[in-house]
Amino acid sequence: MKVYFIGAGPGDPELITVKGMKIIQKADVIIYAGSLVNREVLTWARPDAEIHNSATMDFEEITGLMLTRVREGKTVARVHTGDPSLYGALQEQIDFLRRHGVEFEIVPGVSSFLAAAASLQQEYTLPGVTQTVILTRLEGRTPVPEKEKLSSLAAHGCTMCIFLSVQDIERVVAELLRGGYTPETPVAVVQKASWPEEKKVIGTLADIAARVKEAGINRTALIIVGEVFRRVYERSRLYDPSFSHGYRQGREEN
Repeated sequence: MKVYFIGAGPGDPELITVKGMKIIQKADVIIYAGSLVNREVLTWARPDAEIHNSATMDFEEITGLMLTRVREGKTVARVHTGDPSLYGALQEQIDFLRRHGVEFEIVPGVSSFLAAAASLQQEYTLPGVTQTVILTRLEGRTPVPEKEKLSSLAAHGCTMCIFLSVQDIERVVAELLRGGYTPETPVAVVQKASWPEEKKVIGTLADIAARVKEAGINRTALIIVGEVFRRVYERSRLYDPSFSHGYRQGREEN
């Protein structure tokens, strides 16, 4: 028996992977992040499955439960929101299991930054604008290395997806402006991407803080900043008829 770490997706229960759903269907024990994971994903659980909400548990309780149940010969599904590799305290859990010789597997999921892009109907990497996306957060109780301060990252001028920071939106804006973005830089804030109660606010660095406050958004939201929202870009070479690659011979321009 082993532990499966499952990315349950951003909220819409249909955005869990087929593999993740099948593991939940067969699991003896399910430990899910109840403060963020949509409980509807638990509708696939067996009627006799043992279910725990990790929102009320600490690290020792979570890992102790996983270890005990696996040693009892049970399959454990540890269900994270989005993808477990981002801001999910995944590493310390798998390192604990390694130390105790417990087999585990990680099943990736759809992150909220991807669900937000779908909701905004926006590509984050546009030719002639940026080919880079930075995923980051403002420092809070979890510190951020000095070289990863928002003002330092903003100097790159690429698309930035800022997690876990909307409650300090004014400080986010100040850091981004300090780093080189202009007040006219477009910004989108998406709260609970893909949930029925999803909210979206569109603005610029000059007015986004006021718009977010007016919308009552103070948690569970992603801040996305970048020039890609202007939708002024060069044509992609991928499908350009004059561009050749291993699967297509380009047509010469007249």
